[in-house]
Amino acid sequence: MYKYILLLTAISFFGFAQNPLYSKLESQMDYALREASIYAIPKGEKIYPRTVRNDSLILVGSKDWCSGFFGGELWYLYELTGNKKWAAQAENFTLPLEKEKMNAGTHDMGFKLFTGFGNGLRITQNPAYRDILIQAARTNIKRFNPNTGVIRSWDHSRDKWVNPTIIDNMMNLELLFWAFKETKDSAFYKVAVSHANTTMKNHFRPDFSSYHVIDYDPNTGKVLKKNTHQGAAHESSWARGQAWALYGYTMCYRETGKKEYLHLAENIAQYLLKHPRMPQDLVPFWDYDDPKIPHAPRDASAAALMASAFYDLATLQPYKKVYYQNYADQILRSLSSPAYLAPVASAHGMLLFHSTGGLPNGFEIDAPIVYADYYFLEALVRQKNKK
Repeated sequence: MYKYILLLTAISFFGFAQNPLYSKLESQMDYALREASIYAIPKGEKIYPRTVRNDSLILVGSKDWCSGFFGGELWYLYELTGNKKWAAQAENFTLPLEKEKMNAGTHDMGFKLFTGFGNGLRITQNPAYRDILIQAARTNIKRFNPNTGVIRSWDHSRDKWVNPTIIDNMMNLELLFWAFKETKDSAFYKVAVSHANTTMKNHFRPDFSSYHVIDYDPNTGKVLKKNTHQGAAHESSWARGQAWALYGYTMCYRETGKKEYLHLAENIAQYLLKHPRMPQDLVPFWDYDDPKIPHAPRDASAAALMASAFYDLATLQPYKKVYYQNYADQILRSLSSPAYLAPVASAHGMLLFHSTGGLPNGFEIDAPIVYADYYFLEALVRQKNKK
């Protein structure tokens, strides 16, 4: 009987009760748009919500790596609700980012442009979006070093690293795989596969947890350092980094069919799901090795990434489809609960509480963060479309 009640609860939440959740998300996004308009216009190009600090909405310009997520959220909200006003607003927050297609000073082309223009192209088939993304991909591969086999991530902190590559950079490879399919230019594919292979070789520990930063000698490709810049310690397991890895290698298998990527993604999944310090609600602490657990901040962004990746993995592993979907559903139930979902008109319209951006550096600690909202909505879209 107890299992039957749980089943009915799950059906209620993900079936008949979808519209109330979407209506709540629409109300929050309405509020977010008003906040962005009020505070952004006097400040020039800073129109993109990133986080909330001291009860103030923090807006960023196009150069910020988080600039693309808000437009991407609006595209997903249109996909979830069918309300055309969200498509119009998505364009308003996507089009100003076009100039970033020429910015070779960043590795974050996927985060900045594929989130908005990529989803916009998928939904509207606007050919102008295609051209922008192809140029962005061409700009992005300029950062590839054939000696190291990877795309350089950061240009800053040259006193710490010579040629750093971060696990987050796996997320930007989807743009390159897309560009290969669109143009048939093998350069995109070769760079993406080389980066994925080299990262697979050097970023992972025997237990399938990942370092955050690997520093390479740009001339020889030798590994110089293995660091975890945003985690509790260099040898710790930073939660969002593990989620980037899970999502990234799941996507790489989807795009290439290479079994080694699937095996790594599944091993990362098992590392996370069986971790002794994974909370029951599957919203991880910001670092699995923080000695302050259970009195440590959570990271809802890592949970949202995991949910979206599990839905993707479910489509790629038919005989484990229910297994991965059930975990993804469980995470979405947690994130949609009052413990994490911000009340309407709170948090300046942002959707989720309790994400952690850079605790060691003292920023975005236990806060709403835009990429948590983006991957939460992406997971909802994938949940809605699951078969």
